[in-house]
This record gives sequence, structure tokens and C-alpha cells, in this order.
Amino acid sequence: MTEPATATSTDGPFRVDVVGDITIEWDLGITADDGNVLRADVFRPTEPGNHPVVLTYGPYGKGRPFREYQAESYRAMVAMHPEITEGTDGEYQVFELVDPGKWVPDGYALVRVDSRGAGRSPGLLDPLSEREIRDLYDCIEWAGDQPWSNGKVGLNGISYFSMNAWRVAALRPPHLAAVVVWEGAADWYRDVTHHGGIHSVFENSWYGAISGGAQHGLGERAGRDPWTGRPVCGDETLDARELAANRVDLPAVDRSHPLIDDHHRGRTADLSQIRVPLLSAGNWGGLGLHLRGNTRGFELAGSEEKWLTMHDETHFSLFYADYGVELQKRFLGHFLKGEDNGWEEQPRVHLRTRHADGQVGERTSSGWPLPETRWTRLHLDAADGTMATTPASSSSHVSYTGTEGRTGFSYVLPHDIELAGPVGAKLFVEPSTTDTDLFLVLRAFRPDGTEITYAGANDPHVPISQGWLRASHRVLDPEQSRPFLPVHPHDRVEPLEPGAVYEVDVEILPTSLNLPAGYRLTLDVQAHDYVSPSALAQAREHPGPRAAFTGSGPFLHNDPADRPEEIYAGTVTLHTGPECPSHVILPVIPA
Repeated sequence: MTEPATATSTDGPFRVDVVGDITIEWDLGITADDGNVLRADVFRPTEPGNHPVVLTYGPYGKGRPFREYQAESYRAMVAMHPEITEGTDGEYQVFELVDPGKWVPDGYALVRVDSRGAGRSPGLLDPLSEREIRDLYDCIEWAGDQPWSNGKVGLNGISYFSMNAWRVAALRPPHLAAVVVWEGAADWYRDVTHHGGIHSVFENSWYGAISGGAQHGLGERAGRDPWTGRPVCGDETLDARELAANRVDLPAVDRSHPLIDDHHRGRTADLSQIRVPLLSAGNWGGLGLHLRGNTRGFELAGSEEKWLTMHDETHFSLFYADYGVELQKRFLGHFLKGEDNGWEEQPRVHLRTRHADGQVGERTSSGWPLPETRWTRLHLDAADGTMATTPASSSSHVSYTGTEGRTGFSYVLPHDIELAGPVGAKLFVEPSTTDTDLFLVLRAFRPDGTEITYAGANDPHVPISQGWLRASHRVLDPEQSRPFLPVHPHDRVEPLEPGAVYEVDVEILPTSLNLPAGYRLTLDVQAHDYVSPSALAQAREHPGPRAAFTGSGPFLHNDPADRPEEIYAGTVTLHTGPECPSHVILPVIPA
């Protein structure tokens, strides 16, 4: 990508409001390097001065209050953390962005930009494309040049607003001084569209919500901004054909690229090019979208000054709670304001660690994966469905069939254990067809047999961890792979020969868990997405809009075009023993 030209202000704001110590410029025009006008709202201190900037650029419509746009999530979040509304009326709080009521009084200027083709910004809707990232670059440089700016711009938002932060940070805009990536995928193929090479249908609903509710040109159909009275998605109202012509059919395009190629590489950052100070914050329960990007992004980013923090709870809660706000403000205060606030003493890795009883502890370390980790192999034995620290003495096998089949292996803990880090698995599989999809689920059970699940980023019943692999994508990247973290290039398909045995390595996403002696760990190898039995029972008893979320959230892999039954409903035989040493590698932390 060539370096974009600096954006300019095309006109003044629609209106300027002074609300006590906050001055708001509504619908200010920013002209990108190709002449397209992007619309932004600016919240800045009324007191004159030069202020650090926190900027965001995204497709959800800047004119929608969080407490209305995501009312159920907002109420649940505030009930969990009442401090979210302390010291602020939340009047200008928007979905996945920081609250002006908590940030502007601390001397920050906030810039919220509707991305091209969304909200009040016209143009072709093409999420996370090269054109979008060039726009974001332009907006950063524009904000750094404003008379109320101190020339230092930071990025801080959840999910989409973090995903594009990886990309633009790799381009090194001169005014970009620090980046907070909060639950942001870093790899378009591996983190978003194809888990282990298996297509995820999440994108269909996500992009449908954007195109159906936030695309520029929806006009009156998308409602009005309560603060300006203007239509959230532009003044003009286009018909369905015009709207379709103004957007890329991204789910269809992604489905047409089942392997990593230039399309997927074009939406994935070269993390090694990032130099800006970085705070990466991931969610242990964000298995389908909000976990892997943060750990891999931290590990691969070229920044010398980088920190990783991993947390629990739901997608929004800790970002807005005191935990998140204090963390973000210490980091950004240090790098945008030059505050001597102790950030230099912040451990490079800070983990909120999960316990079996629902309590949360803390662990700090100097790197990721944690240098003190004792990588521990548990060997699978198909003869009795167990896992053990010693290899199985004899060869055995077990089979499962169809799209609903599975087999499991258990390990009863002889002593207390703490896990913190990535998990790898090596399996020896024999398919009855030319391919098979492997769904691996790491689960934990109490001595009474009840399963331990957690409230995850997007599902209230997530397991300890999950991993996926399409066996025809089994080739490893020898430079990046490690026994506990296999990396597949996903650039070729090597069909399987029915009846032959294949050695495959599966990446299971990082986890955190403290378990007492007598509890049980299991590894399920199956042909389908994880479903929590208790969550399924609750969903049947209390049907509702979120009842379909039974452990895997919206991150499902049930596209029949991607998984035709004649191939993926075949029998899979898993081999164990001396000649086929199937095992799982756990990140055990010394007591």
C-alpha cells in the first residue's frame, strides 16, 4: 500500500454544542485522499488547549446510543458493573467505543468516524479493505494536525475498531502514538472466516446487520440520530438495488476464497511492521473471534513497547468497567500525555486467571507464552478413553461417525493444576472419505460430573477451549510451528486417502484455568461444533433470541456448501499407542 495523502476538512461541522466542559462538533467532514467525504463527531474539552486524541473508525453508525442500539447488553453490563455509570450520564456512549463523559474531562479529544459506506459516510461499503485502512490512516493524520490536538493520536475501541487498528498500525502513520487493541482479530482467515480452514457462518449475520442496519443510503429506514436529528445512515434513501451496488458482498467473496490467498492477505496486517506502543487485551471466552488475534498479535507485533492483558467476562463489560478504563488510561496517559503514572512498571503480561469456582485470580509474567510454562503431554488411550502423563502401552483405536459423532478422553487430576497458554494436539486419524473436519473441545468437570463453563465474550456457556482443523489442510508451516502451537499455511488442499492413517496437528486456542485435585479434564474429538448439554436444556426450556447460543455462540461451522455430507459425514477412526502417539500438550504453570 502506498502512503496516503493527508486528509483535509471539507467543511465545518453540522452543529457545535457546548455541554459544560465538553464541546461537540457534529458531522464534521473529513476529505480522504480520493475526495470522498467521511463524517466524524468530535468530543473535546471546552477549555482551550492541545489535547491527545483517541480516534475510532467503524461501520455501526456513530449516531446510535449504546443503551438503545444494544439495550439488552447495555443493561446486563451495567448490572454487572454499576461503576460504569458513575461520574457520567452515559449520554454520548456508543457501541464498542469509549464514553466521552469519562474521557473528555480527563483532557482527551475523541474522534468518531463513520467508515466509508456506513452511517453518514458515503462510498462503497467494503469492510477492512485496503481502501478503508487508507481512510483510517488519513483520519489519524487529519486528527494529529488539528489546532486542538497535541499531535498524538491513539486508537482505542472494541472488536472492529481494534481489527483495523492492527492494519493501520503496520503502516505507521506519523501521528499514531499508541494503540489499544481490545478483543480484536488479527488474521482475517484464521481468526474470522475459516477456523482451521473450516468456514465460519458468523460473517453472514454480522455483515447482514451492517448492510441491513448501518449502510449509508438507508436514510430514514435506519432511524435518526437523537443528538442531531439527522438520519443515522445519510440523508438520501436508496432502493435495494442501489444499496447492493454500493457494497461488496463480503461473505460471498470470502466463501469463494477457501484458502489463504491475496484476498485474505489483503485483510490481514503484517504484524512485524508494527512499531507503535501496543496494549493487546484478549478475552479467554472469545473463542470464535476475540481471543486468538490478541495473543498472536502481541507475540508477532514488531513493537518493542508492547503489553498483553487477558481477561474474562462478556465482550463489553470489562472494557467499560473500572478495570478496563483504568488500564486504558494509564497506558494512553503515558504515551499520549507523557504522564509519569507508573506504566513503565506494568508487567508485559497480565492475566486474569479463571478458577473452577468462578473466582478470578491474577498472574503476571515477562512474555507470552509464559516463559515459566511446563509443557506437559497427556497421551490419549483409545482402549479406555483416558489421558495420562505416560504413553499408552498398546495400540488401540476408536471411531465416531456422521456429523454428530464424537469421542472423548479423560484425565482425573492427581493434584491441583493451573493452565495458562496455548494448547496443541497431535492426532492420528483414519478417514473413510477424502477429508474430515476435526472439532477439538477441551472441557473440565467437577467430581460430581457437572461441567464447568464460563460466560464468554458472545455466549454464556463457553467451554475451556476449542480448536478446529480441516484435515486436508494438515501441512504445517515449519518456521512458525511449535509443538504447542501448530501453524498451518492453509494455502493448499491435500485430499486424504480413505483407510490411510494421517498425523495431524491441531491448534487449540489459549486458555486459563485453575483446577483442584479430583477434577477432570477431557478432550473431545468430534465432527461438529461444541454444544453445552446444560445450555441446550435451558434453551429448550426458555426459548428466546439468544437461546440458540449453546456454547459456540454465533461462531458455527454448519455451511452445507462448505461441508457436503458425502465427504464430511464419513467415519473417522482415531488411533493411539506406540505407533500412533496421539496426545495433547498443556501449558502447566508451576505452583
